[in-house]
Amino acid sequence: MKPVAVLRCIALLALVWLAGCAGMPERLPSGASREQVIERLGPPSAEYALADGSRLLYSRQPLGRQVYNVDFGPDGRLRRVVQVLDTNWMLQHVAIDRWTRDDVLRHLGRPALVERVARFDGDIWTYRYLENNNERLAHVHIDRAGVVRKLLFLDEFTPPSDRS
Repeated sequence: MKPVAVLRCIALLALVWLAGCAGMPERLPSGASREQVIERLGPPSAEYALADGSRLLYSRQPLGRQVYNVDFGPDGRLRRVVQVLDTNWMLQHVAIDRWTRDDVLRHLGRPALVERVARFDGDIWTYRYLENNNERLAHVHIDRAGVVRKLLFLDEFTPPSDRS
């Protein structure tokens, strides 16, 4: 390969790498403005007013496995970025018998799947996520009154690939 071709390949790989990093919420600089965040990540999946600022929610559901809460203070500057589809985060924050459907939307965004089962009078919102590279499902049970009644975690069954 000619040296010019090698340099072009390296430059192309560097551009691809930088473009990939630009879409990573966890690499946002602290204090960035809302406009800078949207310029870097694109339009959010949802926007929410918070008691002490605002939130842009970036969800990769239904096929992706992350939901990022990008929170701004009252000054409009980036305060924190949290990837919330994590067993520990959900166990610490999802308040059984207190959270409502709106709380779930504000923190976790729209689910990958909404289901019903005979033994529960309400909807089950399912979120796909990764835990230690294992594909998992978080099931949030929301009753007819819109209150979270149960949080259940399961491994996601993926059939073995066809190796023929």
